[in-house]
Amino acid sequence: MSRWKPLPAELDPRVRQLVVRLRRLKDHSGLNVRQLAARTEYSPKSWERYFGARALPPVPAVAALARVCGEDPTRLLALREVAAEAWPTAVPDADPDTGPDADANPEQEPEPDTEPDIVLSKRPPLSPERRVLRIALVAGSVTLVLVVVSAVLVTVRLMDGRDAGTGRSSTAPLATPASASPSPYSCRVERVGGHWYAGNSRTQQENLAVGSNGPDVAEAQCLLRRAGISPGGIDGMFGPLTEHAVKQFQERAGLDADGMVGPHTWKALRA
Repeated sequence: MSRWKPLPAELDPRVRQLVVRLRRLKDHSGLNVRQLAARTEYSPKSWERYFGARALPPVPAVAALARVCGEDPTRLLALREVAAEAWPTAVPDADPDTGPDADANPEQEPEPDTEPDIVLSKRPPLSPERRVLRIALVAGSVTLVLVVVSAVLVTVRLMDGRDAGTGRSSTAPLATPASASPSPYSCRVERVGGHWYAGNSRTQQENLAVGSNGPDVAEAQCLLRRAGISPGGIDGMFGPLTEHAVKQFQERAGLDADGMVGPHTWKALRA
């Protein structure tokens, strides 16, 4: 087993833990740095720097060491990530000529192999760059949530305001304006037995006045139109236009122009 040069006392614990685990794997494999270099893409000098804490081993080198030693690289890579955060200020100057291989000075005592494991769940403080990035991501997420919630609230309030103004439920279909609705009445004027009929009613006695509605009114409107006097639309509603048309017809027929349709007016309309 190799006799390792003790690591500097001021070395950051996160870096120390990584280096100790690298040394353990190398010792358990029974390989020296030359043999290790032959099985990886890294030179003996590179491995000496990694084992001596003079350089941070790259991720591929850590994975290669784990592969050669038959170790799962997951935990080793996690230790390497933790050590990388402390590396820029953690590694003291070291003697570049000192190597950690099996040919090292045999009088040097091996460093105790009892370094405490780093608890990965207690991660070290984030670097300033990562802290700024995390704050920016959190702030962006909060802003997005607030925008979505605000949009939903505005939509709900607009719908509530519209429903309150119209007295309709938000799920009720909009009523079609009366002017856009097709009239259920039509004029199919024909002469039967000496009398005119428009196909809506055959009454000759119904009394109609402003406010009346239905097929009797539509019948009177059709007959007024046949007589050349427009009552407005054929909608079955006895309104001012229909009343005015009735008065015109009554004056022309020599009847009392009261604007109401009674038996005498019916008789004149159907004659």
